[in-house]
Amino acid sequence: MSESLVGASRIDSSKRTWLIASSCAGAVGGVATAIPFVSTFQPSERAKAAGAAVEVDISALQPGEKITVEWRGKPVWILKRTAAQIAELPKLDGQLADPKSERHPDEFTPEYARNEGRSIKKDVLVVVGICTHLGCSPIDKFVAGPQPSLPDDWQGGFLCPCHGSTFDMAGRVFKNKPAPDNLPVPPHMYLSDTRLLIGEDKKSA
Repeated sequence: MSESLVGASRIDSSKRTWLIASSCAGAVGGVATAIPFVSTFQPSERAKAAGAAVEVDISALQPGEKITVEWRGKPVWILKRTAAQIAELPKLDGQLADPKSERHPDEFTPEYARNEGRSIKKDVLVVVGICTHLGCSPIDKFVAGPQPSLPDDWQGGFLCPCHGSTFDMAGRVFKNKPAPDNLPVPPHMYLSDTRLLIGEDKKSA
């Protein structure tokens, strides 16, 4: 392979990594804000290649906020839901393709997250931020109400900008959308009330 082709390949790879990182956004109070990957607890490059777990401090995470960390090269969202967002989840079941996470449960939803909020704690959602259709990264649409590409009765969630799949605040996909499954919940566990371990859980530890 020529040096020019190798260089182009490296540039393309760098662009892909940058696009994944830059497409992940957080929203506080309905205002979209770019959120960088949390780097404080990132393992070494060698550890990441081996799929090492990532420890995250969520003590500063406030209701309505989301942070993004990288695990196995994938963006993992950690969202602290508000009381209103939690209360809305059971009302949406009739609009969702798989409200109880019964499709491919072992692949997309660990047993401890097979509940209404798809989470260990009601207020904290942990999901892989990659659409199950063609691998795009959905964007935050936490504000309720009519908006472009969203229904008039929208209650907040995520929109995939590539083909229009929508997900609620538990990462559950709405009916009649291209995405065939809910957003995946990665293995995770709490080391304390404010420290999460992404990539391992009690069952596999």
